[in-house]
Amino acid sequence: MQSEIDQPTFLVTGATGSTGRRGTQLLLDRGHAVRALVRVDDDRAQALADAGAEVVVGDMFRLDDLSRALQGVHSAYFVYPITPGLLEATAVFAQAATDTGVRAVVNMSQISARREATSNAAQQHWIGERLLDRAPFDVTHLHPTFFADNFLFSDRPIAHEDTFRYPFGAGRHAPIAAEDQAHVIAAIMADPAPHAGKTYTLHGPVEMNHHEIAESFSKVLGRTITYEPIDIDRFAQFLTGAGYSEHLIQHLTSVAIDYQNGIFSGTNDVVTSVGKTTPTTIEDFIATHRTVFMP
Repeated sequence: MQSEIDQPTFLVTGATGSTGRRGTQLLLDRGHAVRALVRVDDDRAQALADAGAEVVVGDMFRLDDLSRALQGVHSAYFVYPITPGLLEATAVFAQAATDTGVRAVVNMSQISARREATSNAAQQHWIGERLLDRAPFDVTHLHPTFFADNFLFSDRPIAHEDTFRYPFGAGRHAPIAAEDQAHVIAAIMADPAPHAGKTYTLHGPVEMNHHEIAESFSKVLGRTITYEPIDIDRFAQFLTGAGYSEHLIQHLTSVAIDYQNGIFSGTNDVVTSVGKTTPTTIEDFIATHRTVFMP
């Protein structure tokens, strides 16, 4: 029988989400034992089980659930959505990981996380990082810029109006695909020691403004796509009409200002150097999801 050192078990929280699902699959593909924590036992959870993961249904706020999920785990991936409860979930997770002897944690934070953040969620992420830093296990924090995948939420205006609207002005960022982030997550989980105590910002390969991104859409889709800058109030009205929560609206409108101020800008080689994969360009991402953006 193999020991934990020979065949460690990895826990992925948020395992049906964009980075969690892909990270789980990468670890499985590389022959690792993966335990996937999910909120509900649905078709997505069944797909993880079919792929070879040990699926555990649990509540992120229940210490017993997390202790059960973390039992015998070598390293874990912690991610929490932009909904209320982040600090409580972080504290419960940290206690359960401490009690069960977890050795390393990869924490998905955000690039806007800082003490002075005006976004409640971003500031809570910063506080959550400090909570995890005080725990006895090794921690690596990830600070991604805006996901390339976020453009999937603009599929209807792109498909039917040939435009997308955001309050980002002339700000810039290098869109990063969730798939590329998963490569970084899986690599750190499998060999956490070199990354202990580090914070990595995650960027795609090319920094662009949204007018340039619209040009990339036009090139790939073969028709003219435009970017229409809008003000924060109009953006908030759109989000309210779409049924977004007050917590999420407060976050998105606050980070829109951060974006205009350059907080999301920059690029680096973390996806290549740590994730050991070639980062996805925005053109490649659009091409992969071409049908979503077609009328």
